[in-house]
Amino acid sequence: MMKKILIANRGEIAVRIIRACRNMGIYSVAIYSKEDENSLHTQLADQKVCVGEGPAKDSYLNMDRIISAALNVDADAIHPGFGFLSENSAFARKCRENEIIFIGPDPDVIDRMGNKSQARQTMMDAGVPVVPGTRDPVYDPETGRRLAEEVGYPVIIKASSGGGGKGMRVAFSEDDFEFQFNLAQRESANAFGDDTMYLERFIENPRHVEIQIMADTYGNVVALGERDCSVQRNHQKLIEESPSPAIDNTMRQKMNEYAVLAAKTVGYSNAGTIEYIVSPQGEFYFMEMNTRIQVEHGVTEMVTGTDLIIEQIRTSMGEPLSFSQEDIKLRGHAIECRINAEVPGRNFMPSPGVVQNIHLPAGNGVRVDTALYTGYRIPAEYDSMIAKVIVHGPDRQAAIRKMLTALDEMVVTGVDTNLDFQFQIIRSKVFREGKADTGFIEKFMKMKQPVFDVPEL
Repeated sequence: MMKKILIANRGEIAVRIIRACRNMGIYSVAIYSKEDENSLHTQLADQKVCVGEGPAKDSYLNMDRIISAALNVDADAIHPGFGFLSENSAFARKCRENEIIFIGPDPDVIDRMGNKSQARQTMMDAGVPVVPGTRDPVYDPETGRRLAEEVGYPVIIKASSGGGGKGMRVAFSEDDFEFQFNLAQRESANAFGDDTMYLERFIENPRHVEIQIMADTYGNVVALGERDCSVQRNHQKLIEESPSPAIDNTMRQKMNEYAVLAAKTVGYSNAGTIEYIVSPQGEFYFMEMNTRIQVEHGVTEMVTGTDLIIEQIRTSMGEPLSFSQEDIKLRGHAIECRINAEVPGRNFMPSPGVVQNIHLPAGNGVRVDTALYTGYRIPAEYDSMIAKVIVHGPDRQAAIRKMLTALDEMVVTGVDTNLDFQFQIIRSKVFREGKADTGFIEKFMKMKQPVFDVPEL
């Protein structure tokens, strides 16, 4: 049994993990940068340790300082949350070398699935359907241009070590391929220190649907259903929901089966997500695997009645999964809106500052994951997400009505947020009819006077 877990993260996910630790009777340790000294996670944890200055590279990405902090407080394990070091195999290995449990998959598996082009090869060999594209890494535009002709335009150029939309560009013809390739490769090198690229056929107007899996060290893998993450801006998810309005039970079953096959093929353990792209024609393809807990894990928890953070901790302690595939039933419908401190009308420009007042929605079937409080100063150094509003209803239309009520009730003053923008999306005819694809936000932003049909509540 673990006695103490150090949380190598910040914000709402750190708060979420601290609460899970309390529910399990485990002592929690928060790390923080000097910028985050007064953050909520430092106030809720049983112990806190400063690991550096404000910039992430000097604090939340400083592996040696985090390991030293864990050793100094006698932590049994480190939970990396999402982002930062959560998919860093070198960090996972450092934990193992120092006899600290890394709450996540084996570092070799992180390497195998974290590299997108290598993951494609692995899934091809396993028989999982993948988007048509290159099998081997691409390092230069000349080779890429020749392979793009074989794949067929338009093609999407992707960073092998990518994530969050970085190192990703679309070339619609040979004329703009070199420019887009160089742009994506340069961005990949700057963001990930890796200039390895690969190509996929660009599927226009797709849906983004992912399957949550949990696995233990005994070979048990369970698929917990899908989340539709199609509403995105700049490849960053804004709204997630489960079940997906875009797939039927037959496709859901196939996607679950392939997700389990993918995890078993690489000997996966802990929480992970298999991400698919779904074409307008109803074909689905493996896109990538996220080897960590997802921002949107709460959506799955709402429809399955599970606690994925606690399950992560339990499986890391060597315990078997507490549920089987037969136990997982999707009940009702859940929707999550990511609330960001940003200005949607200015290309989603971040809006750091002091929160002057805050009122959070509540009620049956309403959950808010946040680290905000009145007087808190949102720093400019980190991601702009400040809260996740999650609702659960007996069906999709009930969940939509509940989300509109929750967004209408939520108040954050002192900084700009996307609350009104999210409200508009949820009440739009396209979203209500379940027809939003990954290009929906871009189409909406190009409209000078967007018109939304207000539903009858």
